[in-house]
Amino acid sequence: MAFFQEPPRLGNQFDDDPMLPSWIARHIGGDEVARELHALGDIAVEYYGKQLADRLNDPVLTQWDAWGNRIDKIEVSPLWREAEGLAAKHGMVAAGYETTLGAKARTHQFAIVHVLSPSLDVYSCPLAMTDGAVRTLLGSGNQALIDRYVPLLTSRDPSVMWTSGQWMTERTGGSDVSQSETVARKDGDQWRLYGTKWFTSATTAQMALTLARPEGNPDGSRGLALFLVELRDANGRLRNIAVNRLKDKLGTRKVPTAELTLDGAPATLVGSAGDGVRAITPMLSVTRTWNAVCAVSGMRRALALAGDYARRRKAFGALLVDKPLHADTLAGIEAEYAGAFCLAFKSVQLLGALEHGGTDAEERLARALVPIAKLTTGKQAVAVASEAIEACGGAGYIEDTGLPRLLADAQVLPIWEGTTNVLSLDTLRALGKGGALEAIIAEVDANVAAATDPGLAKPGEAARAAVRHAAAWVAEAMSQPDRLEAGARRFAMTLGRSLELALLIGHAQWCLDHGHGPRTAAAARRFLLNGVDQINDASLEDSKLLA
Repeated sequence: MAFFQEPPRLGNQFDDDPMLPSWIARHIGGDEVARELHALGDIAVEYYGKQLADRLNDPVLTQWDAWGNRIDKIEVSPLWREAEGLAAKHGMVAAGYETTLGAKARTHQFAIVHVLSPSLDVYSCPLAMTDGAVRTLLGSGNQALIDRYVPLLTSRDPSVMWTSGQWMTERTGGSDVSQSETVARKDGDQWRLYGTKWFTSATTAQMALTLARPEGNPDGSRGLALFLVELRDANGRLRNIAVNRLKDKLGTRKVPTAELTLDGAPATLVGSAGDGVRAITPMLSVTRTWNAVCAVSGMRRALALAGDYARRRKAFGALLVDKPLHADTLAGIEAEYAGAFCLAFKSVQLLGALEHGGTDAEERLARALVPIAKLTTGKQAVAVASEAIEACGGAGYIEDTGLPRLLADAQVLPIWEGTTNVLSLDTLRALGKGGALEAIIAEVDANVAAATDPGLAKPGEAARAAVRHAAAWVAEAMSQPDRLEAGARRFAMTLGRSLELALLIGHAQWCLDHGHGPRTAAAARRFLLNGVDQINDASLEDSKLLA
């Protein structure tokens, strides 16, 4: 009888998560949120099936109707239309702004995102930008815009909720927004925008925040202002915006990412006419935190499928999970997930704390930890997805299994909202303001000091040694700009991995003390074997020769 391999199956995506239930028990407590997340875990399984069935339905742009009228209509996939309602109903943005849980609301919100988003074909993208828009508007002091748009962006009613785009990238480059060529001109009392936005995600949103240079303003970032654009008029037609094309991307293909031309698009100035870059700073903290959480949620999905496959696939006389080398491989990437989870959700905690007052120490820690969390988890997400699909053998390489999408979609995470190199330089700038490196060292020390289990002693020593090695290196390299910049990535990754290991140790001890078992402690020990300290000075001359 012919053999057919049984495919991997998902279990409840809250119950089966080795990190989230204990994190929720520790940082929120009670049963209500856990029950909610359990119910969402079943919905995630249901929508994973829909995701596989919807695999080939990419967005479609129709630029002209049958009579030659320019319409620029973008049709998204059926699953994306369902995800829109699901996201509103379950508060994937709104929960972060509800007052019941105070500063813990962000942990609640991102737990929902963590469970649901891997089944929603990267609908997390417009949600991240929507969340960023809410935070930006709330910080703008523009009460008229707050009253008009924030209730729409944070609604749980699918018929009411709006999403927002984020239009920063132009042909001149991505992270270097100082070169923006988009011009803002006054037309009576109305601002109008002119220019091309090269990469605009979620172009089906109702509004967007974008940078533009008011006429007469100086060159560079200080001449930019932040504007709000409502994309469509009452009849649903784009307002002086042309969709040149949809981008043909490696991954995140369900996200309707477009190249736009603004030809007098009406816009509203959000703040003053020259503080645009400062105004988007709160947005970046939010969207980078989304990036980190989506990195760990993608890792969790990849590992859930690879782990279940290992319990179903027989080779060489035994299940893969019973083969020591295969088990060792899975254990290594499970440890990466556990460390990444702790760092991402620490970023979430800091976001919530600072939105509810926060302390100076939390502000100093967040200043460096947020970009570090984004860059560290983004690189881990790609590596874990690659290992997970390799663990499924040839099936992992076949598109209609759905497994290759895990890797293709993960690749956006080290790129969007600042590449690894850009964020490494951001980390150096954050440390330059003073107090941030000391806050990181204190965070590592506090988590290591909380561990009393003997099995956590060696990982704790390694975390402390690595972060102090990084601090010594940066102090010495500060007087050598080329050396400092060349080693910035290794420095930032060492800080990130030291934080991950320390946070993992702290959580492991809590789990041991509160009946959540020894698994997290095992993850800490295995994480150490994967390597923490990446500090080293490569030859600048060799780099020039090789590059």
